[in-house]
Amino acid sequence: MPTASPADVLQQLRWRYATKRFDATRPIDDATWATLEQSLVLAPSSFGLQPWKFLVVDDPALRQALRAASWNQPQVTDASRYVVFAGQRTTTVDDVDRFLRRQCDVRGQTFESLARYRQVLVGFVETHAGNAAAWNARQVYIALGQFMTAAAMLGVDTCALEGIDVAAHDRLLGIEGTRFTSLCTCAVGYRSADDRNATAPKVRFPASEVLERR
Repeated sequence: MPTASPADVLQQLRWRYATKRFDATRPIDDATWATLEQSLVLAPSSFGLQPWKFLVVDDPALRQALRAASWNQPQVTDASRYVVFAGQRTTTVDDVDRFLRRQCDVRGQTFESLARYRQVLVGFVETHAGNAAAWNARQVYIALGQFMTAAAMLGVDTCALEGIDVAAHDRLLGIEGTRFTSLCTCAVGYRSADDRNATAPKVRFPASEVLERR
């Protein structure tokens, strides 16, 4: 059952912006943050395979090091929370089986009953093995979009950052040489009162130019 009106949704989407200056003294409360973490857990992905990892960075020293590897953007250290979005470099048959076993646990199904569906997933994974990293990255960005929208609905500010040194992030986060690689990050918190971008009108092309009907 919907709990937000169409007007509420549009109001919050118009309210959000890529926050450049965060109030470093204002934390996100635990209940709100727990909800935002669950928005990541609940994010959709193709086939439900969830080829990602979300690294919540709380350590101040680590965040300072990541800031240096992010063109010294202040959002990295000033925001209340900071999340690194990592994607799998590959997708394998083992990933398929892990997901299907989880489905069996959650839905009370047997692995054998999913044989036909498994065949479809394995066929897709094997056919697209050479493009797995790019495909997985697209799934990660779906999760990022859901995360940022959930934050906006809760009145929490965000700023997605792609201006990062990926190799440095992987090394600092301890995922260098693993199946995962950093793709983008997101600073999360509350806008600073002196961030002039907060009141700047959104610059968007008119609906007539970006929406087409067939």
